[in-house]
Amino acid sequence: MTVRVACAQINPVVGAVPANRDRILEYLARARDAGADLVLFPELAIAGYPPEDLLLKPHFVDLCERALADIAAEARGIVAVVGTPILDQDVYNAAAVCADGEVGLVYKKVHLPNYGVFDERRYFHAGESADVITLRGEGFGLTICEDIWVTDGPYVDAAVTGRASAILNISASPFHARKTEQRERMLRQRAVDNGVFVVFCNLVGGQDELVFDGVSCVIDVEGNVVARAAAFEEHLLVTDLDLERASHGRLRDPRHRDASPARRAHAAPVRTTPVPVVGSRPAPPVAPVVEAIPDTTDLLLRALTTGVGDYVRKNGFTSALIGISGGVDSALVAAIACRALGTEHVWGVFMPSRFSSDDSREDSEQLAATLGFRLSTVPIEDAFHAFGDVLRPVMENRPPNTTEENIQARIRGVILMALSNQFGHLVLATGNKSEMSVGYATLYGDMCGAFAPIKDVAKTRVYDLCRRFNGQAGSEVIPARILTKAPTAELRENQKDSDSLPEYAVLDEILEMYVEEELSLGQMVERGVDRETASWVIRQVGRSEYKRRQAAPGVKITPLAFGKDRRLPITEGFGRFEAGERDGGE
Repeated sequence: MTVRVACAQINPVVGAVPANRDRILEYLARARDAGADLVLFPELAIAGYPPEDLLLKPHFVDLCERALADIAAEARGIVAVVGTPILDQDVYNAAAVCADGEVGLVYKKVHLPNYGVFDERRYFHAGESADVITLRGEGFGLTICEDIWVTDGPYVDAAVTGRASAILNISASPFHARKTEQRERMLRQRAVDNGVFVVFCNLVGGQDELVFDGVSCVIDVEGNVVARAAAFEEHLLVTDLDLERASHGRLRDPRHRDASPARRAHAAPVRTTPVPVVGSRPAPPVAPVVEAIPDTTDLLLRALTTGVGDYVRKNGFTSALIGISGGVDSALVAAIACRALGTEHVWGVFMPSRFSSDDSREDSEQLAATLGFRLSTVPIEDAFHAFGDVLRPVMENRPPNTTEENIQARIRGVILMALSNQFGHLVLATGNKSEMSVGYATLYGDMCGAFAPIKDVAKTRVYDLCRRFNGQAGSEVIPARILTKAPTAELRENQKDSDSLPEYAVLDEILEMYVEEELSLGQMVERGVDRETASWVIRQVGRSEYKRRQAAPGVKITPLAFGKDRRLPITEGFGRFEAGERDGGE
């Protein structure tokens, strides 16, 4: 029996329930026009993901349920599986099966993730049973995101006890580097292990620090990807499934027969619900679409572009304002912003001081010319003098130090915010993860901004992304000198980042071990890292937590990003102990 399935990979807005409903109805109609028997929408598609404390408002959940009723009324001639919150004494993360003009079944997510960026046990009660719907005589097991990541999830009960030939999974699976291929490998394994098709429909788009890559897919019983949607784009993926392959395959595979009696003895309850038979499919069969998965660097660029574009637009802005220094970080942020918003919606501001080099001015102007964004020059020398005059009587004639350096950065922050207030542009901060990790950033200065696109991008990776951007453009839109000159904040004479920091290649290696892999000082030394350098990095990471807590949100692209992923107290003594300082530690 062949069933035509569609995955509606859409980009909802958290809390914009009427707009999300309309988007779902648009894709519902498109799927029906394509002859689909069944269409999937992502996890919590009606609410947007993650809705966080909106779920604690009963009137918000009620609004979602009213939107679901509107969607169900239009589900005629097609079956729709829609992600939504449901209030049933408590709030559940649910997949509502809509058919014949009504909600016929509500599956409640069983496994609620509560790690990393996930906090679902704060909001949802867990479901307890597996659900299988039957359509055209074939069974489809229902799962939501984490349900299929768990090795013994409800999909096993659906396949073994409920005799499902396909497992449907609606997801809001956030992106990070290497996640896309890792997730697909897991889905392929689930298909092979259970002798079923797997139909995976993922969210796409940016939501605050999270970005969702989409890449919805359909996998056959041998673990082959037979359909795949594009990365970081809305997509209606339509596929014909020959579900007899699953049932016939199980008959020939003794693993499933041997496992069934033991599994049935302790399986969770499985509800099997028939849904109305819909109209016949048009001929000829649909041509399968299998989009390629881009490599990691390309995925990262797409993630950053999506995150910036959605943050700006979903928050009601149309344009971005960026402090342009002539350095690599602001160059990458400008390039991403131009790609996300269009060059006509990007305004760069070069703010030279006495320490700014001619190279920096030339590189800023060339960057603006090659990318095509507007660049204004606002010197800060007079403002710097004015601050010196104001502060001199209370500075007690102390020699210049980082105080004067930070004043320059803060003057630039004031200028950017003034222009933002006057013209309504959203300010993008330009700091990278390496600098933010060790506090090489000025509060209320270069940290100023509403969104920090590259705050989870290590400095060495910044260069990789710039080179890839140039390669995609086919020319040096980011000037070559920006990528070859020594990094410098230009806040004092002849300053270089290496005066204050280890070389970035060394720093980034240590930060990956300490922040992302969470290794101890001793474990890093065993890997060949210099003890004194690693100890310094550990101390600086701990001392800079108060700065990061005040930093703008930015796109998460690593498995462990600062923010929702890594939640450490500001005031704590363990960091000093880790760094080898034993005062009070023993």
